[in-house]
Amino acid sequence: MKKSGIWAIILVLLIGIIAGCSSDQSTGTSKDGTVTLKYFAFSPGEDHEDELKAMIAAFEKKNPKIKVDYELASFDDYFTKLQTQIAGNNAPDVFELNYENFVSYASKGALLELDPLIEKDTNFNPDSINKKAYEAFQYDGKQYGMVESFSNVVLFYNKDLFDKAGVEYPNDSWTWKEELAAAEKLTDKKNGVWGTYSPVQFWEFYKTIAQNGGSILNEDKTEVTVNSPENVETLTWMMDKMNKYHVTPTEKEMSGQANEDLFKAGKIAMLRTGIWMFDGFKDVPFKWDIALEPGNTQKAHHFFANGLAVSKKTKNAEAAWKWAQFMSSSEEAAKIRIDSAWELPAVSNDALVKGYLEKSPPESRDVVFKALDTLVVPPVIEEWSKMTDMFGKELDKVKLGQATPEEALKNVEKELNTLIKK
Repeated sequence: MKKSGIWAIILVLLIGIIAGCSSDQSTGTSKDGTVTLKYFAFSPGEDHEDELKAMIAAFEKKNPKIKVDYELASFDDYFTKLQTQIAGNNAPDVFELNYENFVSYASKGALLELDPLIEKDTNFNPDSINKKAYEAFQYDGKQYGMVESFSNVVLFYNKDLFDKAGVEYPNDSWTWKEELAAAEKLTDKKNGVWGTYSPVQFWEFYKTIAQNGGSILNEDKTEVTVNSPENVETLTWMMDKMNKYHVTPTEKEMSGQANEDLFKAGKIAMLRTGIWMFDGFKDVPFKWDIALEPGNTQKAHHFFANGLAVSKKTKNAEAAWKWAQFMSSSEEAAKIRIDSAWELPAVSNDALVKGYLEKSPPESRDVVFKALDTLVVPPVIEEWSKMTDMFGKELDKVKLGQATPEEALKNVEKELNTLIKK
């Protein structure tokens, strides 16, 4: 046999050997049936990459035929890269989405409906996740994502100021009426102490109107409902705390100081802010705790969440579902998150978050999970950025005395009608 013939045979054999050892790049499945998932995320960052690796190790131990190959990006770059991958028909099997972007991607048909996979999975019980948090990642009544972690806003209060003024601490039954009555007793102008504070901006507005039965859009977002008597009453209440009752400082009276700094200085008795301030407040020289926010006709609390979604074009749907479900509700992932203070899992089993609940301050950490039962989500539309900018401008006019609540909401109604019809 000629040398050229021998080399040809060797080459064919080598190709065969390599093909037998490698995976099918189009499906991420090797010859032995092991699936390799592509996972894209932003929330670990550099601070929690080791925890993500620990989660992957725990998952792969339970699922030896599934490997997770992850890629991280900063939040600022993440969605540009994700969009590029999807447009290039190279989407990751599973990827993270915050709530606002979840709605956007679900509405564009980029996500796989998970209900058929959930129904087949006898090891998964939706009750293991807070019902409201679980349902938040539904679109048009179908499950398109799994809540992974959350944070929220509650009412922080300075117990020393309450004790000094002889005022009972806030409780679950409080409404705006009880909050105002307490704030009037707690306000001490001589010593520069204000009774209560919440910012006047879009994020606070959409939550506070929900506490009064109001809304910005109807349920299917085809009708603008923002210019309602309930919402006028709400915005009036938000402003009256500054201008009529003088229990909340104006921006001028705050002199550029952040509301969190004023709380730390003992100058604000009640403050609506996020649970991410627990660490920032832990060393203040006074006792403090948290409570559910007072509402007017009902409770409502912010819900800032990240979730996992599966690409509609994945060729590994079952494996992708297992990874998304593991990150959302598994004991292993929950424990790693809590031990490392990397956000909170929205699980319903208190035993899984026992370590978090036992930390202090605040003593009433269970409020963080109770607030999930009355969560509200922002009314995300395609023109989301334009909508929030427009709200900000109109609310600023009210704060500056350039428009009444009625005038501002009338302007918002007009502009929002234009945005949703684009």
